[in-house]
Amino acid sequence: MAEKIQTRLLILSDTHGEDFSSEDRPPQRVDVALHCGDLTDGSKLEEFRNSIEMLKKIDAPLKLVIAGNHDFTMDITAFEAKLAEASQPLEPEIVAREYGTLGQARQLFEDVRSEGIVFLDQGTHYFTLENGAVLKVYASPYTPALGAWGFQYHPNKGRRFDIEEDTDIVMTHGPPKGIMDITHGRERAGCPDLFTAVARARPRVHCFGHIHEGWGARVVTWKDSGIDQPSHFTAINNENSPIVERLAALRVRISDSDETAQEKRARLEKLKLNKCAVTSHCSQDEYQLDAGKETLFVNASIMGYEDFMHRPWLVDLELAKHTN
Repeated sequence: MAEKIQTRLLILSDTHGEDFSSEDRPPQRVDVALHCGDLTDGSKLEEFRNSIEMLKKIDAPLKLVIAGNHDFTMDITAFEAKLAEASQPLEPEIVAREYGTLGQARQLFEDVRSEGIVFLDQGTHYFTLENGAVLKVYASPYTPALGAWGFQYHPNKGRRFDIEEDTDIVMTHGPPKGIMDITHGRERAGCPDLFTAVARARPRVHCFGHIHEGWGARVVTWKDSGIDQPSHFTAINNENSPIVERLAALRVRISDSDETAQEKRARLEKLKLNKCAVTSHCSQDEYQLDAGKETLFVNASIMGYEDFMHRPWLVDLELAKHTN
């Protein structure tokens, strides 16, 4: 049996150009930090610079980053379309000052690659970590939508996600359909094509953001393979797929009993003190992940609603040791 190395991940998404204050920044050193997109709110250069400074403050030797729909200047086709669709001609100097020239936002990340910040395009990527583990990541910034943002495709046309079976972590901006993707309007906004690809590949972890109100984590146990078109109705063994934490279970509601309300406040206070939500899935843990049979899904959207700022996720995972 291949030797395993316990690896600590910090997962976050949808920071929208905001930085953590020193009081909110997780203090733990981690092996890898993963940012699942929406680095900015309006794709302005200053927001990208703020995000880079935020990433620099995270104590990790490797920080993996993808774009989200709000980061539309990273999507050259979408950026050019937005400029062409402007109701009035835009002054090139003003556009360049606020949003940069074509490719300039991406170049900001290339300039800090030597500092461990690695921007990922769609596809499979391999890393040997400082702790000696090997990591295989599939990344994609694309989400289904009808709007004119970045990295989006028409829901009726779908998109192909070529996720290989031995992938450790799938890192996308949006969720798969049926998993932590319910909007305030009670609609599922996830991608069915992404769910199908993940259900077939069965990675160790799938992390994402995009749907802020879907913040949380869940361990999914897969049903036996052989389903031609897997969906969240047919492919998940719901009786053995526990929720680690979710936003809806933290909000105090008028209908809650005093005991329930007190318990929710205690959990919120713990999150505030820890500065992150914590879940561990190693060999000594109750919820050890069974590779190929279980996947940990994490919605790590940071930007919250009301008086609760969502917390990043701290995840312990065992990865294979690098061998020469």
